[in-house]
Amino acid sequence: MFAQTYGSTTAGLNGVLINVEVDITNGIPAFDIVGLPDTAVRESRERVRAAIKNAGFEFPGRRITINLAPADIKKDGSGLDLPIAIGILTAGGQIRPEIAQNYLLVSELSLEGRLRGITGLLPMAINALRQGVRAIIVAPDNSNEALLVDGTIVYAPATLAEVVRFLRGDHSLQPMEKAAPSQPPATAGEDFSDVQGQLWAKRALEIAAAGGHNVLMIGPPGSGKTMLARRVNSILPTMSNQEALETTKIYSVAGLLTESNGLVTTRPFRSPHHTISDAGMVGGGRIPRPGEITLAHNGVLFLDELPEFSKATLEVLRQPLEDGQVTISRANASLSYPAKMMLLTAMNPCPCGFFNDNATKCVCSENEVRRYLKRISGPLLDRIDIHIQVPRLEYSDLTGNKPAESSAAIRRRVETARRLQRTRLLPYGIFCNARMGHKQVKATCRLTSGAQTLLKQAFAKMSLSARSYDRIVKVGRTIADLDQSGEIAEMHIAEAIQLRSNARPGR
Repeated sequence: MFAQTYGSTTAGLNGVLINVEVDITNGIPAFDIVGLPDTAVRESRERVRAAIKNAGFEFPGRRITINLAPADIKKDGSGLDLPIAIGILTAGGQIRPEIAQNYLLVSELSLEGRLRGITGLLPMAINALRQGVRAIIVAPDNSNEALLVDGTIVYAPATLAEVVRFLRGDHSLQPMEKAAPSQPPATAGEDFSDVQGQLWAKRALEIAAAGGHNVLMIGPPGSGKTMLARRVNSILPTMSNQEALETTKIYSVAGLLTESNGLVTTRPFRSPHHTISDAGMVGGGRIPRPGEITLAHNGVLFLDELPEFSKATLEVLRQPLEDGQVTISRANASLSYPAKMMLLTAMNPCPCGFFNDNATKCVCSENEVRRYLKRISGPLLDRIDIHIQVPRLEYSDLTGNKPAESSAAIRRRVETARRLQRTRLLPYGIFCNARMGHKQVKATCRLTSGAQTLLKQAFAKMSLSARSYDRIVKVGRTIADLDQSGEIAEMHIAEAIQLRSNARPGR
Protein backbone atom coordinates (compact mmCIF):
# COMPACT_ATOMS: atom_id res chain seq x y z
CA MET A 1 0.00 0.00 0.00
CA PHE A 2 1.16 3.53 -0.83
CA ALA A 3 0.94 6.62 1.40
CA GLN A 4 2.35 10.13 1.38
CA THR A 5 3.12 12.65 4.12
CA TYR A 6 4.84 16.03 4.20
CA GLY A 7 8.11 16.73 5.99
CA SER A 8 10.73 19.42 5.55
CA THR A 9 14.45 20.14 5.58
CA THR A 10 16.59 23.22 5.04
CA ALA A 11 18.84 24.40 2.24
CA GLY A 12 20.85 27.32 3.54
CA LEU A 13 18.37 29.63 5.28
CA ASN A 14 15.37 28.37 3.29
CA GLY A 15 12.99 25.57 4.04
CA VAL A 16 12.36 22.81 1.48
CA LEU A 17 9.10 20.86 1.49
CA ILE A 18 9.74 17.10 1.27
CA ASN A 19 7.19 14.60 0.02
CA VAL A 20 7.72 11.46 2.07
CA GLU A 21 6.42 8.62 -0.12
CA VAL A 22 5.96 5.25 1.58
CA ASP A 23 5.33 1.97 -0.19
CA ILE A 24 4.74 -1.27 1.71
CA THR A 25 4.69 -4.50 -0.31
CA ASN A 26 4.90 -8.22 0.35
CA GLY A 27 8.34 -9.72 0.32
CA ILE A 28 11.38 -10.24 2.47
CA PRO A 29 11.19 -7.71 5.36
CA ALA A 30 13.34 -4.69 4.57
CA PHE A 31 13.42 -0.97 5.32
CA ASP A 32 15.05 1.22 2.65
CA ILE A 33 15.24 5.02 2.40
CA VAL A 34 16.11 6.61 -0.95
CA GLY A 35 16.27 10.22 -2.15
CA LEU A 36 19.76 11.40 -1.07
CA PRO A 37 19.41 10.92 2.71
CA ASP A 38 22.38 11.84 4.88
CA THR A 39 23.56 9.78 7.83
CA ALA A 40 21.04 11.21 10.31
CA VAL A 41 18.16 10.44 7.92
CA ARG A 42 19.38 6.92 7.21
CA GLU A 43 19.66 6.25 10.93
CA SER A 44 16.01 7.21 11.34
CA ARG A 45 15.14 3.62 10.38
CA GLU A 46 16.14 2.40 13.81
CA ARG A 47 14.57 5.34 15.66
CA VAL A 48 11.28 5.03 13.77
CA ARG A 49 11.06 1.25 14.21
CA ALA A 50 11.65 1.47 17.97
CA ALA A 51 9.36 4.52 18.39
CA ILE A 52 6.43 2.84 16.62
CA LYS A 53 6.74 -0.35 18.65
CA ASN A 54 7.23 1.43 22.00
CA ALA A 55 4.25 3.71 21.28
CA GLY A 56 2.06 0.60 21.11
CA PHE A 57 1.53 0.35 17.35
CA GLU A 58 2.27 -2.42 14.88
CA PHE A 59 5.40 -2.10 12.77
CA PRO A 60 4.81 -3.81 9.37
CA GLY A 61 6.91 -6.93 8.88
CA ARG A 62 7.05 -6.46 5.11
CA ARG A 63 9.18 -4.62 2.55
CA ILE A 64 9.13 -0.87 3.25
CA THR A 65 10.50 1.65 0.77
CA ILE A 66 10.70 5.35 1.65
CA ASN A 67 11.31 7.91 -1.11
CA LEU A 68 12.17 11.48 -0.13
CA ALA A 69 11.15 13.74 -3.01
CA PRO A 70 12.50 15.77 -4.69
CA ALA A 71 15.20 13.13 -4.98
CA ASP A 72 17.97 15.48 -6.21
CA ILE A 73 18.17 17.52 -2.96
CA LYS A 74 20.38 16.32 -0.12
CA LYS A 75 18.29 15.73 3.03
CA ASP A 76 19.93 16.23 6.38
CA GLY A 77 18.85 16.32 10.01
CA SER A 78 16.52 14.22 12.10
CA GLY A 79 13.30 16.18 11.52
CA LEU A 80 12.05 13.62 8.98
CA ASP A 81 11.56 10.96 11.68
CA LEU A 82 7.95 11.94 12.35
CA PRO A 83 6.69 12.07 8.72
CA ILE A 84 8.41 8.74 8.01
CA ALA A 85 6.74 7.13 11.04
CA ILE A 86 3.29 8.53 10.18
CA GLY A 87 3.78 7.49 6.55
CA ILE A 88 4.52 3.91 7.60
CA LEU A 89 1.47 3.77 9.88
CA THR A 90 -0.68 5.27 7.12
CA ALA A 91 0.56 2.85 4.47
CA GLY A 92 0.00 0.03 6.96
CA GLY A 93 -3.67 0.99 7.29
CA GLN A 94 -3.49 2.36 10.84
CA ILE A 95 -4.26 5.98 9.78
CA ARG A 96 -6.57 7.19 7.00
CA PRO A 97 -4.44 8.34 4.02
CA GLU A 98 -6.26 11.63 3.36
CA ILE A 99 -5.81 12.87 6.96
CA ALA A 100 -2.02 12.89 7.29
CA GLN A 101 -1.55 14.96 4.10
CA ASN A 102 -3.18 17.97 5.75
CA TYR A 103 -0.21 18.58 8.05
CA LEU A 104 3.48 19.35 7.90
CA LEU A 105 5.17 16.87 10.25
CA VAL A 106 8.56 17.93 11.63
CA SER A 107 10.20 16.29 14.64
CA GLU A 108 12.85 13.87 15.76
CA LEU A 109 11.64 10.75 17.57
CA SER A 110 13.18 9.20 20.64
CA LEU A 111 13.26 5.42 20.95
CA GLU A 112 10.34 5.54 23.37
CA GLY A 113 8.27 7.62 20.94
CA ARG A 114 8.68 11.15 22.36
CA LEU A 115 8.93 14.16 20.05
CA ARG A 116 12.18 16.10 20.20
CA GLY A 117 12.99 19.57 18.88
CA ILE A 118 15.15 20.16 15.82
CA THR A 119 17.12 23.03 14.30
CA GLY A 120 15.90 25.14 11.39
CA LEU A 121 12.19 24.89 12.19
CA LEU A 122 11.41 28.55 11.44
CA PRO A 123 12.39 28.56 7.73
CA MET A 124 10.58 25.22 7.34
CA ALA A 125 7.35 26.70 8.72
CA ILE A 126 7.68 29.82 6.55
CA ASN A 127 8.16 27.73 3.40
CA ALA A 128 5.29 25.37 4.27
CA LEU A 129 2.88 28.30 4.56
CA ARG A 130 4.02 29.56 1.16
CA GLN A 131 3.34 26.08 -0.25
CA GLY A 132 -0.21 26.14 1.16
CA VAL A 133 0.34 23.89 4.20
CA ARG A 134 -1.03 25.85 7.16
CA ALA A 135 -1.16 23.21 9.90
CA ILE A 136 2.09 21.94 11.40
CA ILE A 137 2.82 19.30 14.03
CA VAL A 138 6.07 19.88 15.93
CA ALA A 139 7.74 18.96 19.20
CA PRO A 140 6.89 21.13 22.23
CA ASP A 141 10.44 22.53 22.16
CA ASN A 142 9.77 24.03 18.71
CA SER A 143 6.28 25.42 19.32
CA ASN A 144 7.29 29.02 20.06
CA GLU A 145 9.50 29.05 16.99
CA ALA A 146 6.69 27.81 14.73
CA LEU A 147 4.27 30.36 16.18
CA LEU A 148 6.44 33.18 14.82
CA VAL A 149 4.90 32.50 11.40
CA ASP A 150 1.58 34.32 11.26
CA GLY A 151 -1.20 32.23 9.72
CA THR A 152 0.25 28.89 10.79
CA ILE A 153 -1.76 26.52 13.01
CA VAL A 154 0.67 24.83 15.38
CA TYR A 155 0.12 21.57 17.28
CA ALA A 156 2.74 20.41 19.76
CA PRO A 157 2.00 16.91 21.12
CA ALA A 158 4.56 15.29 23.38
CA THR A 159 4.54 11.75 21.94
CA LEU A 160 4.02 9.80 18.74
CA ALA A 161 1.01 8.11 20.35
CA GLU A 162 -0.70 11.50 20.77
CA VAL A 163 -0.03 12.36 17.12
CA VAL A 164 -1.54 9.08 15.90
CA ARG A 165 -4.62 9.37 18.12
CA PHE A 166 -5.08 12.96 16.94
CA LEU A 167 -4.90 11.97 13.26
CA ARG A 168 -7.33 9.10 13.90
CA GLY A 169 -9.77 11.47 15.58
CA ASP A 170 -9.54 9.63 18.92
CA HIS A 171 -7.83 12.51 20.71
CA SER A 172 -8.19 16.27 20.42
CA LEU A 173 -5.25 18.66 20.39
CA GLN A 174 -5.66 22.37 20.97
CA PRO A 175 -3.65 24.66 18.67
CA MET A 176 -0.85 26.44 20.47
CA GLU A 177 -1.31 30.15 21.17
CA LYS A 178 1.38 32.76 20.72
CA ALA A 179 2.65 34.21 23.98
CA ALA A 180 2.70 37.95 24.47
CA PRO A 181 5.93 39.28 22.92
CA SER A 182 8.55 40.31 25.43
CA GLN A 183 9.77 43.87 25.23
CA PRO A 184 13.39 44.22 24.14
CA PRO A 185 15.61 45.95 26.67
CA ALA A 186 16.19 49.68 26.24
CA THR A 187 19.88 48.88 25.90
CA ALA A 188 21.59 45.59 25.23
CA GLY A 189 24.78 44.78 27.08
CA GLU A 190 26.78 47.14 29.25
CA ASP A 191 26.49 50.93 29.28
CA PHE A 192 28.76 53.60 27.81
CA SER A 193 28.50 55.53 31.07
CA ASP A 194 30.85 52.89 32.55
CA VAL A 195 33.69 54.12 30.31
CA GLN A 196 35.76 56.97 31.72
CA GLY A 197 37.33 59.40 29.25
CA GLN A 198 37.92 58.35 25.61
CA LEU A 199 35.53 61.02 24.31
CA TRP A 200 36.99 60.87 20.79
CA ALA A 201 36.59 57.09 20.61
CA LYS A 202 33.01 57.34 21.90
CA ARG A 203 32.22 59.95 19.26
CA ALA A 204 33.66 57.71 16.53
CA LEU A 205 31.63 54.71 17.72
CA GLU A 206 28.47 56.83 17.80
CA ILE A 207 29.06 57.78 14.17
CA ALA A 208 29.77 54.13 13.30
CA ALA A 209 26.55 52.96 14.98
CA ALA A 210 24.52 55.70 13.29
CA GLY A 211 25.66 54.67 9.81
CA GLY A 212 26.56 51.00 10.25
CA HIS A 213 30.24 51.69 9.49
CA ASN A 214 33.20 49.37 10.08
CA VAL A 215 35.75 50.47 12.71
CA LEU A 216 39.41 49.83 13.50
CA MET A 217 40.63 50.84 17.00
CA ILE A 218 44.38 51.06 17.66
CA GLY A 219 45.84 51.61 21.10
CA PRO A 220 48.10 50.22 23.84
CA PRO A 221 46.97 47.41 26.15
CA GLY A 222 44.51 48.54 28.80
CA SER A 223 43.34 51.66 26.97
CA GLY A 224 39.74 50.43 26.85
CA LYS A 225 39.36 49.13 23.28
CA THR A 226 37.58 45.92 24.27
CA MET A 227 35.49 47.71 26.89
CA LEU A 228 34.28 50.20 24.27
CA ALA A 229 33.60 47.48 21.71
CA ARG A 230 31.44 45.41 24.06
CA ARG A 231 29.19 48.43 24.65
CA VAL A 232 28.49 49.21 20.99
CA ASN A 233 25.38 47.01 21.02
CA SER A 234 23.89 49.30 23.67
CA ILE A 235 23.77 52.24 21.23
CA LEU A 236 22.62 50.40 18.10
CA PRO A 237 19.01 51.02 17.03
CA THR A 238 16.29 48.54 17.94
CA MET A 239 15.85 45.77 15.38
CA SER A 240 12.83 45.99 13.08
CA ASN A 241 10.47 43.01 12.82
CA GLN A 242 12.03 42.06 9.49
CA GLU A 243 15.56 42.17 10.92
CA ALA A 244 14.49 40.16 13.97
CA LEU A 245 12.92 37.47 11.76
CA GLU A 246 16.02 37.30 9.51
CA THR A 247 18.29 36.92 12.54
CA THR A 248 16.02 34.32 14.12
CA LYS A 249 16.10 32.24 10.91
CA ILE A 250 19.89 32.22 11.01
CA TYR A 251 20.02 31.20 14.66
CA SER A 252 17.33 28.59 14.07
CA VAL A 253 19.36 26.90 11.33
CA ALA A 254 22.51 27.15 13.46
CA GLY A 255 20.73 25.63 16.48
CA LEU A 256 21.45 28.65 18.69
CA LEU A 257 17.97 29.81 19.62
CA THR A 258 17.74 30.29 23.37
CA GLU A 259 15.08 32.95 23.94
CA SER A 260 11.87 31.69 25.51
CA ASN A 261 9.61 33.43 23.00
CA GLY A 262 11.59 32.14 20.02
CA LEU A 263 12.31 35.55 18.49
CA VAL A 264 15.77 37.14 18.62
CA THR A 265 15.08 40.76 19.56
CA THR A 266 18.58 42.00 20.41
CA ARG A 267 21.26 42.55 17.81
CA PRO A 268 23.90 39.79 17.68
CA PHE A 269 27.37 40.46 19.05
CA ARG A 270 29.87 37.85 17.91
CA SER A 271 33.46 37.84 19.16
CA PRO A 272 35.32 34.78 17.84
CA HIS A 273 38.75 33.83 19.17
CA HIS A 274 41.70 34.59 16.90
CA THR A 275 42.36 30.86 16.40
CA ILE A 276 39.16 30.51 14.33
CA SER A 277 39.58 28.99 10.87
CA ASP A 278 38.45 30.62 7.63
CA ALA A 279 35.66 28.02 7.37
CA GLY A 280 34.51 28.92 10.88
CA MET A 281 34.44 32.58 9.89
CA VAL A 282 32.48 32.33 6.62
CA GLY A 283 30.72 29.01 7.19
CA GLY A 284 31.22 25.61 5.67
CA GLY A 285 31.02 21.89 6.16
CA ARG A 286 29.92 19.08 3.89
CA ILE A 287 26.45 20.59 4.05
CA PRO A 288 27.31 24.30 4.52
CA ARG A 289 26.32 25.91 7.81
CA PRO A 290 26.45 29.60 8.78
CA GLY A 291 29.77 31.02 9.99
CA GLU A 292 30.52 33.90 12.33
CA ILE A 293 29.96 36.61 9.73
CA THR A 294 26.45 35.29 9.11
CA LEU A 295 25.73 34.84 12.83
CA ALA A 296 26.63 38.55 13.19
CA HIS A 297 24.11 39.58 10.48
CA ASN A 298 22.20 42.72 11.58
CA GLY A 299 24.63 43.06 14.49
CA VAL A 300 28.32 43.34 15.31
CA LEU A 301 31.31 41.13 14.49
CA PHE A 302 34.13 42.06 16.89
CA LEU A 303 37.66 40.87 16.10
CA ASP A 304 39.92 41.60 19.05
CA GLU A 305 43.70 41.40 18.56
CA LEU A 306 43.19 41.69 14.81
CA PRO A 307 46.76 40.87 13.67
CA GLU A 308 46.66 37.59 15.61
CA PHE A 309 44.03 36.17 13.22
CA SER A 310 45.47 34.13 10.37
CA LYS A 311 45.90 35.94 7.08
CA ALA A 312 43.57 33.50 5.30
CA THR A 313 40.83 34.11 7.88
CA LEU A 314 41.09 37.89 7.50
CA GLU A 315 41.17 37.82 3.72
CA VAL A 316 37.90 35.88 3.46
CA LEU A 317 36.21 38.92 5.02
CA ARG A 318 36.89 41.12 2.01
CA GLN A 319 34.11 39.96 -0.30
CA PRO A 320 31.37 39.70 2.39
CA LEU A 321 32.21 43.22 3.63
CA GLU A 322 31.67 44.52 0.12
CA ASP A 323 28.64 42.46 -0.94
CA GLY A 324 26.83 41.88 2.35
CA GLN A 325 26.58 38.14 1.72
CA VAL A 326 28.78 35.08 1.43
CA THR A 327 28.39 32.23 -1.04
CA ILE A 328 29.64 28.76 -0.11
CA SER A 329 30.01 26.20 -2.88
CA ARG A 330 30.25 22.48 -2.22
CA ALA A 331 29.72 19.37 -4.33
CA ASN A 332 26.22 18.97 -2.86
CA ALA A 333 25.06 22.57 -3.09
CA SER A 334 25.97 26.23 -3.52
CA LEU A 335 24.36 28.34 -0.79
CA SER A 336 24.32 32.06 -0.03
CA TYR A 337 24.10 33.45 3.49
CA PRO A 338 23.53 37.10 4.46
CA ALA A 339 26.45 38.93 6.11
CA LYS A 340 25.36 42.55 6.61
CA MET A 341 27.15 43.20 9.86
CA MET A 342 29.13 46.02 11.43
CA LEU A 343 32.79 44.95 11.63
CA LEU A 344 34.49 46.20 14.78
CA THR A 345 38.21 45.49 15.17
CA ALA A 346 40.88 46.27 17.76
CA MET A 347 44.65 45.93 17.73
CA ASN A 348 47.86 47.03 19.43
CA PRO A 349 50.21 49.27 17.44
CA CYS A 350 53.06 46.73 17.72
CA PRO A 351 53.81 43.28 19.24
CA CYS A 352 54.63 44.72 22.67
CA GLY A 353 51.75 47.18 22.43
CA PHE A 354 53.60 50.42 23.28
CA PHE A 355 54.74 51.84 19.93
CA ASN A 356 54.55 55.67 20.13
CA ASP A 357 53.31 55.45 23.74
CA ASN A 358 54.37 58.38 25.93
CA ALA A 359 54.50 56.45 29.20
CA THR A 360 56.07 53.08 28.30
CA LYS A 361 58.99 52.54 25.96
CA CYS A 362 58.44 50.20 23.00
CA VAL A 363 60.91 47.29 22.91
CA CYS A 364 60.09 46.21 19.34
CA SER A 365 62.49 46.73 16.48
CA GLU A 366 61.43 48.60 13.38
CA ASN A 367 61.27 45.37 11.40
CA GLU A 368 59.11 43.69 14.06
CA VAL A 369 56.65 46.58 13.95
CA ARG A 370 56.57 46.48 10.16
CA ARG A 371 55.98 42.70 10.06
CA TYR A 372 53.26 43.00 12.69
CA LEU A 373 51.37 45.64 10.72
CA LYS A 374 51.78 43.73 7.44
CA ARG A 375 49.58 40.97 8.83
CA ILE A 376 46.64 43.18 7.86
CA SER A 377 46.39 43.72 4.13
CA GLY A 378 45.76 47.08 2.49
CA PRO A 379 42.59 45.91 0.71
CA LEU A 380 41.07 44.84 4.05
CA LEU A 381 42.00 48.15 5.69
CA ASP A 382 40.48 49.97 2.72
CA ARG A 383 37.13 48.37 3.57
CA ILE A 384 37.16 49.72 7.13
CA ASP A 385 35.54 53.16 7.17
CA ILE A 386 36.74 54.54 10.50
CA HIS A 387 40.26 54.25 11.97
CA ILE A 388 40.65 55.69 15.47
CA GLN A 389 43.39 56.00 18.04
CA VAL A 390 42.48 54.90 21.58
CA PRO A 391 45.21 56.41 23.76
CA ARG A 392 46.28 55.50 27.27
CA LEU A 393 43.96 56.95 29.92
CA GLU A 394 45.24 59.64 32.23
CA TYR A 395 44.92 59.35 36.00
CA SER A 396 42.48 62.27 36.01
CA ASP A 397 40.19 60.37 33.59
CA LEU A 398 40.00 57.40 35.94
CA THR A 399 39.38 59.38 39.11
CA GLY A 400 37.15 62.14 37.76
CA ASN A 401 33.61 62.48 39.11
CA LYS A 402 32.08 63.98 35.98
CA PRO A 403 29.28 61.61 34.87
CA ALA A 404 29.74 60.07 31.44
CA GLU A 405 26.93 60.10 28.88
CA SER A 406 24.67 57.06 29.02
CA SER A 407 24.04 54.63 26.18
CA ALA A 408 20.36 55.60 26.17
CA ALA A 409 21.20 59.24 25.32
CA ILE A 410 23.60 58.22 22.54
CA ARG A 411 21.11 55.69 21.22
CA ARG A 412 18.42 58.34 20.80
CA ARG A 413 20.70 60.33 18.47
CA VAL A 414 21.64 57.16 16.58
CA GLU A 415 17.99 56.22 16.03
CA THR A 416 17.15 59.73 14.80
CA ALA A 417 19.97 59.50 12.24
CA ARG A 418 18.86 56.02 11.16
CA ARG A 419 15.29 57.25 10.56
CA LEU A 420 16.63 59.92 8.21
CA GLN A 421 18.66 57.28 6.36
CA ARG A 422 15.72 54.87 6.02
CA THR A 423 13.56 57.62 4.52
CA ARG A 424 16.26 58.74 2.09
CA LEU A 425 17.40 55.26 1.03
CA LEU A 426 14.00 53.52 0.91
CA PRO A 427 13.82 53.68 -2.94
CA TYR A 428 17.09 51.73 -3.09
CA GLY A 429 16.06 49.01 -0.63
CA ILE A 430 18.86 49.78 1.86
CA PHE A 431 18.58 51.18 5.36
CA CYS A 432 21.93 52.63 6.44
CA ASN A 433 24.65 54.74 4.84
CA ALA A 434 27.33 52.06 5.04
CA ARG A 435 25.38 49.91 2.56
CA MET A 436 25.31 52.57 -0.17
CA GLY A 437 27.03 51.82 -3.45
CA HIS A 438 28.67 54.43 -5.66
CA LYS A 439 25.38 55.07 -7.46
CA GLN A 440 23.55 55.83 -4.22
CA VAL A 441 26.44 57.99 -2.97
CA LYS A 442 26.23 60.20 -6.06
CA ALA A 443 22.44 60.38 -5.87
CA THR A 444 21.96 61.10 -2.16
CA CYS A 445 25.16 62.74 -0.87
CA ARG A 446 25.10 66.43 -1.74
CA LEU A 447 28.31 68.25 -0.74
CA THR A 448 28.70 71.99 -0.27
CA SER A 449 31.38 73.76 -2.34
CA GLY A 450 33.64 74.00 0.72
CA ALA A 451 33.27 70.27 1.40
CA GLN A 452 34.10 69.45 -2.23
CA THR A 453 37.25 71.58 -2.10
CA LEU A 454 38.43 69.96 1.11
CA LEU A 455 37.74 66.47 -0.19
CA LYS A 456 39.63 67.22 -3.41
CA GLN A 457 42.68 68.29 -1.42
CA ALA A 458 42.49 65.19 0.78
CA PHE A 459 42.11 62.92 -2.26
CA ALA A 460 45.37 64.23 -3.72
CA LYS A 461 47.36 64.43 -0.49
CA MET A 462 46.30 61.04 0.94
CA SER A 463 46.37 59.19 -2.43
CA LEU A 464 42.88 57.87 -1.80
CA SER A 465 41.35 55.03 -3.80
CA ALA A 466 37.88 55.27 -5.31
CA ARG A 467 36.63 53.05 -2.48
CA SER A 468 38.20 55.32 0.15
CA TYR A 469 36.61 58.35 -1.48
CA ASP A 470 33.15 56.77 -1.27
CA ARG A 471 33.69 55.70 2.33
CA ILE A 472 34.73 59.19 3.44
CA VAL A 473 31.64 60.64 1.78
CA LYS A 474 29.43 58.00 3.44
CA VAL A 475 30.89 58.75 6.87
CA GLY A 476 30.41 62.46 6.17
CA ARG A 477 26.79 61.76 5.27
CA THR A 478 26.31 59.98 8.60
CA ILE A 479 27.86 62.88 10.53
CA ALA A 480 25.48 65.24 8.69
CA ASP A 481 22.56 62.97 9.63
CA LEU A 482 23.57 63.20 13.29
CA ASP A 483 23.46 66.99 12.86
CA GLN A 484 20.15 66.60 10.95
CA SER A 485 21.65 68.48 8.01
CA GLY A 486 20.45 67.97 4.46
CA GLU A 487 23.86 68.83 2.98
CA ILE A 488 27.31 67.49 3.79
CA ALA A 489 29.20 70.53 4.98
CA GLU A 490 32.93 71.18 5.21
CA MET A 491 33.02 70.36 8.93
CA HIS A 492 31.34 66.99 8.26
CA ILE A 493 33.91 66.04 5.62
CA ALA A 494 36.76 67.30 7.83
CA GLU A 495 35.68 64.99 10.65
CA ALA A 496 35.21 62.08 8.25
CA ILE A 497 38.74 62.56 6.88
CA GLN A 498 40.15 62.71 10.39
CA LEU A 499 38.34 59.46 11.26
CA ARG A 500 39.86 57.87 8.16
CA SER A 501 43.47 58.93 8.57
CA ASN A 502 44.55 59.70 12.13
CA ALA A 503 45.13 56.12 13.27
CA ARG A 504 46.04 54.12 10.19
CA PRO A 505 48.67 51.47 11.06
CA GLY A 506 52.16 52.69 10.44
CA ARG A 507 51.21 56.35 10.48
